[in-house]
Amino acid sequence: MARLRIERPRLPAFPGWRIVASGAVIQATQSALLMQAFANYSVLLHRELGWSKSMLAAAFSMTRVESGLLGPLQGWALDRFGPRAVMQVGTLVLGIGFLLFSQMQTPVQFFSFYFLMSLGSSLGGFLSITVAIVNWFERRRSTALALSQSGFAIGGLLTPLVAFALTHAGWRETAFASGVIVMVIGLPFAQLMHHRPDEVGQHVDGISPEQRAVAAERSGVEDTPVVSFTAREALRTPAFWLISLGHGSALLVVGTVMLHLSLHLTESLGYTVQQASFVGGALPLMQLVGHVSGGLLGDRVSKRAIIVACMIGHMLGLLLLAYAVSTWMVIAFVPLHGLAWGGRGPLMQAIRADYFGPASYGTIMGFSSMVTMVGMITGPLLAGVLADATGDYRLGMTILALLAGIGSVFFILATPPGPPTRGTPAPVRPEPAEAAAGAATSG
Repeated sequence: MARLRIERPRLPAFPGWRIVASGAVIQATQSALLMQAFANYSVLLHRELGWSKSMLAAAFSMTRVESGLLGPLQGWALDRFGPRAVMQVGTLVLGIGFLLFSQMQTPVQFFSFYFLMSLGSSLGGFLSITVAIVNWFERRRSTALALSQSGFAIGGLLTPLVAFALTHAGWRETAFASGVIVMVIGLPFAQLMHHRPDEVGQHVDGISPEQRAVAAERSGVEDTPVVSFTAREALRTPAFWLISLGHGSALLVVGTVMLHLSLHLTESLGYTVQQASFVGGALPLMQLVGHVSGGLLGDRVSKRAIIVACMIGHMLGLLLLAYAVSTWMVIAFVPLHGLAWGGRGPLMQAIRADYFGPASYGTIMGFSSMVTMVGMITGPLLAGVLADATGDYRLGMTILALLAGIGSVFFILATPPGPPTRGTPAPVRPEPAEAAAGAATSG
């Protein structure tokens, strides 16, 4: 099946790219100050207050439960009210959470304020940004999602700077300053996150229906309409559950590394907090490379094949980290895990949009998060409990690495669903690789 060839406007002319850039800035801010920084907070809280690894892991996992349970409600709110309003509320909640966290004294306050920070991050970050981009892009969706999510990696590159602030200024002072920074940066950029192109007189991909019609007439290729599943229809497909389970198995590794990397390096390998932060800072560099290459490739070849390769990378990387006895093993872990994380991240979001369409994407992603949260909860918690019980992270990381490898099978099986039954079925737009294969066969 040949694809409709349409002349695209130059990138700066399309407002959708401003939304991508705004999303990248917001995710960079949250990544640097919260997501990637929490591992370093954990080291200092463990030393200063004597809190166990299991308790710190429980707090991290609890916030993932919040994110998963919030998912369907947040997804509905995004589809109903749009990302801008949801993100403004979330940014305020995150900023206030940081300010309160800087004053906390007890475990109850720790759990409460960290929960509040996670709530704000969920509302003001990843899912809200993704919903906006999915509605603005179709033909270059993987690239747009990858560029936006590269903000997470860029924020990770600032990890050594945040670690320096934590160790020299103090974790309370750093948390307070983080709350101010989040609101100063986040609120203006959240204002730019328009839900759909028609809100500002634009079209998806910057291409009007008239341009599509002219291009179809010239090329003789039918412009196949996109079919959007409702959340109920998506939940009835095997693809929804296979993608969700596969995504969750990847997060087993991601969550474990995010929380326990610094603890593992400082306790098992004798690194200082600053040295461990450089390893953590190198991961986002590889993640950034993975984002860009994965996004570009995902618009041209099979997304599922790329994701399967990334899942194997997660497995091998975590095994190297678990059994590291020398520097080269830690160095090898960095590109394996970083490239896998960056490469598969945007593609897992893009493949859902390819399969189920944009109309109910927020709600569909919200329900999917209830499944994927299991990985983010189980991985860090299992690693922390087994580390406390055995004295190191080797057993826990080995189990989680093997589970991630097994998770690649879910994506092998996650083929595109047939169209929902609504009287007269409409065709579903295939993945780029499948479209190319069809064209080769028909020729």
